[in-house]
Amino acid sequence: MMEKVLLKNLGKAGSHTIANYVAGGGYGAFSTALKMKPDNIIQMVKDSGLRGRGGAGFSTGLKWSFIPKDPTLQKYLCCNADEGEPGTFKDRGIIDHDPHLLIEGMVISSYAIGASKSYIYIRGEFVFGAERLQQAIDEAYAKGFLGKNIQGSGFDHDMYIHRGFGAYICGEETALLESIEGYRAQPRKKPPFPALAGLYGKPTVINNVETLSCIPAIIEKGPEWFSKMGPEKSPGPKIYGVSGHVKKPGLYELPMGTTAKDLIYNHCGGMLRDGKPLKAFIPGGVSAPMLTPKDIDTALDFDSLAAKGSMLGSGAVIVMDSSTCIVKMSYIINRFFSHESCGKCTPCRDGTPWLTKVLKRIEHGEGRPGDLDLLDGICNNIFGRTFCPLGDGAVMALRGALNNFREEFQYHIDHKRCMAS
Repeated sequence: MMEKVLLKNLGKAGSHTIANYVAGGGYGAFSTALKMKPDNIIQMVKDSGLRGRGGAGFSTGLKWSFIPKDPTLQKYLCCNADEGEPGTFKDRGIIDHDPHLLIEGMVISSYAIGASKSYIYIRGEFVFGAERLQQAIDEAYAKGFLGKNIQGSGFDHDMYIHRGFGAYICGEETALLESIEGYRAQPRKKPPFPALAGLYGKPTVINNVETLSCIPAIIEKGPEWFSKMGPEKSPGPKIYGVSGHVKKPGLYELPMGTTAKDLIYNHCGGMLRDGKPLKAFIPGGVSAPMLTPKDIDTALDFDSLAAKGSMLGSGAVIVMDSSTCIVKMSYIINRFFSHESCGKCTPCRDGTPWLTKVLKRIEHGEGRPGDLDLLDGICNNIFGRTFCPLGDGAVMALRGALNNFREEFQYHIDHKRCMAS
């Protein structure tokens, strides 16, 4: 059994307090990092093979290396805690139960890139999480892990919480920056990229909660420990958030590359209801194309899922049994994307509501001949033509359903009712 580092304190009484965190060795990695050269820390993270856990899977160390070395420049670190995609709840496990793990990861990362200020952008609805983080930040200041001349190192760092207002688009890194600056949350044109012109036009790194929470273990245990866990190109521990028709839904910290079969049938106890077998599963949040039982042996990592035409995304695994109406599921998912479109670009602003309108009538028994071709055409006019990945996410989700369950959509149109009922 692997040693847990991300969820090791989940469910422990008082795990959120600095007293318990320090008693368990917390902030030891930060003290070690302060004795290192920042470039050496960046190299360690590169050598570990850590890839961003927010969805894109980009090399974390490489992203950090893009930050200019000029010490006179103001630099920022932003933590993306705007966990807004349906089925995704892994970051809340860290925030609610082990906030100091995130804070330690952030101050180490900030030291490595030379950032004197950092922001945690947290979804507005996460009131409890925001309060717990603020309590932890206050404790870190009181114990000298934040503030001026930390531990006599000459390194100054201040950390702030910025609460969003529930817009899914704020999970896009440049829309997040716009929101912090007080503007309407819409994605920016790239280039320039945030590493050169990010928050307030200054060099900025944006990382996800889980990504930053991996950093203390890399410093403490070494990059080799991390890189040897899981696949060579997608190493390290991974939090899988499982929901849907399983006996034991929840958060599972496992080696990256754990198969869907192992996760669902061993760790989650199998399907929820006897006689209702697996019909489909979404491996990485609702923007990830759904897969079917024939894909059950697929490793849940970036490259293996990409080879299957899906993606790891946030690691939110949604399991559906034979009672699930795929048409209704697709309608609900696309209704979400339509509602959350920021409206900046035409393909997404007009295309996602159109998809939802057609799916709604099919699901309600009012489908028309040619509706599936119409859906294909709308998808073709959205995909790859939008300002940010939101429109692409809506299309990928629907294409996954159409590719695997097209006959179910056609049955709805022909018989005016659900095949699964």
